Amino acid sequence: MTTYATTLEAREEIAEGTMAFHLRKPIGFDFNPGQAIDVILTLKASAPEDKSTRHTFSIVSAPFEDDLVIATRMRDSAYKRALKSMTVGSPVTIDGPSGSLGLHKDPARAGILIAGGIGITPFMSMLRQAANDQRQQRLILLYSNRRPEDAAFLAELQQVEGKNPNFRLVATMTQMHASHLPWAGQTGLITAELVHSAVGDLSAPIFYIAGPPGMVEAMRQTLNRAGIDDDDIRSEEFYGY
Repeated sequence: MTTYATTLEAREEIAEGTMAFHLRKPIGFDFNPGQAIDVILTLKASAPEDKSTRHTFSIVSAPFEDDLVIATRMRDSAYKRALKSMTVGSPVTIDGPSGSLGLHKDPARAGILIAGGIGITPFMSMLRQAANDQRQQRLILLYSNRRPEDAAFLAELQQVEGKNPNFRLVATMTQMHASHLPWAGQTGLITAELVHSAVGDLSAPIFYIAGPPGMVEAMRQTLNRAGIDDDDIRSEEFYGY
């Protein structure tokens, strides 16, 4: 990987407890949708409980876009506190890109994307690029969150579904009893039945899973029970979120 110097251009809250950070894209920085970068910060010596100076983040933005965007749950760690306290214009060092999670090249085979919470980030890059390229491939996103308040990029995904006939969003909420927002969509966990319903009669799709390790392993087992071979499953585990 290669190290680049950049700056923080903007930041915004994109869901309850989740923020997006916009970085200037360095000249010569190229990446593929689904890849990640390490963001390297200088932590204060007064934070001995977490001496980590870098964290790996999937890139939310697509290669055609002008800036680099990452998104993360704002946990109470020294690293996340340092990230949140940065002012616009602050210097940032990035290392990358890294990772091999990306859509397969055969457009005849659909892509079934399964995201848990912040695991949506690599899929946002893939979906934005696919829409920009007018990619003629069926893409279905199964997106699980506790509540609509926690679902980053939900409104954007709903808009994409309305504009792109090759994309379908199946969002489900697991804790609607704790929500203050209305929700008319699916509820409960992503089950084998929900996967079968979403896939329908699509022939030989490739499945992608991104989220916390426990969620990724549980979904892999769910897909196996649904008759999906491991050769047709690709995954990315998100640690420390």
